[in-house]
Amino acid sequence: MPEELSPQAASPLAAGSERWARLWPLLLLLLLWHVVALQAHSRTLPTPLAVLDALWSALASGELLFHLGKTLLRVALSFCLAMLLGVGLGILMGRYRRWDRALDSLLILGLNIPALVTTILCYIWFGLSESAAILAVVINKIPMVAINLREGARAVDANLLEVAQVYRLSYSERFFKVYLPQLYPYLFSSARNGLALIWKIVLVVELLGRSDGVGFQIGSFFHFFDITSILAYSLAFAAVIFLLEALLLRPLENRLNRWRL
Repeated sequence: MPEELSPQAASPLAAGSERWARLWPLLLLLLLWHVVALQAHSRTLPTPLAVLDALWSALASGELLFHLGKTLLRVALSFCLAMLLGVGLGILMGRYRRWDRALDSLLILGLNIPALVTTILCYIWFGLSESAAILAVVINKIPMVAINLREGARAVDANLLEVAQVYRLSYSERFFKVYLPQLYPYLFSSARNGLALIWKIVLVVELLGRSDGVGFQIGSFFHFFDITSILAYSLAFAAVIFLLEALLLRPLENRLNRWRL
C-alpha cells in the first residue's frame, strides 16, 4: 500500500505544480514564436533571442529604465485615483438607490466612450500636459470600478451589519471589520482588471501626447519600422505588470480573504 504524503511534503509539491501550470503555456508560446520566426525569415517577426538582445541593449543604456519609470509613475497615479474615486462612487450607488438612479446613465455612457476619444478631448481641452494625461486615464477607468463595487455593496450581508450594531460596534469598526471585508473580492477584481486596462490606456495617452514613456518610445519605433524594439519594450512593461500582479496583488488578496476560510 503506497504511503500518503504528509501535508508538509504535499504543500511544496502542490506549489511547484501550480507554478509549472502557470509557466508552461508561456514557454510553449516562446517556442512557437521562435520556430515561426526562423521559418519566416522576415523583418516583421524577429526571434525571441533578437528581442532579448534589444531589451538588454536598452536596459544597459538606461533608456528603458527611464521611460519605464515614467510610464509606471503614470500608471500608479492613475490607478490610485481611479480606484479611490470608483470605490467611493460604487459604494455610494450600492447603498443609496437615489444615487444609483442619478448616476447609472452616466456610468453607462462612460463605459461606452472609447479611450481614444477621451484622451483626445482631454488634450484639446486641457493641453498636452501631465494632468490631462492622468485625467484621461482616470476617466476611462472610474466607471468600471464603480459598477463592480456597486454590485459588491448590494451583495453585502445585512445580517452581519445588524449583529455588529447589536454589539455596539462603532461606525468605523463596522465599516472596516464587517462591511469592507465583504467587498474584498470586488475590490481585487477591480484592481486586477484595472491594472490590465490602465497600462494599455497609458500607452495610448503617451503615444498621442507625451514626449517620454513606453508609449512614446513605441510610437517612435513604429515610425522607423523597428519591430524588434517595439516587442522589447512591450515585453519589458508587460513583465513588470505581471510581477506586480503576482508579487503584490495576488498575495495581498489571499491574505485579506483568509477570513472566508
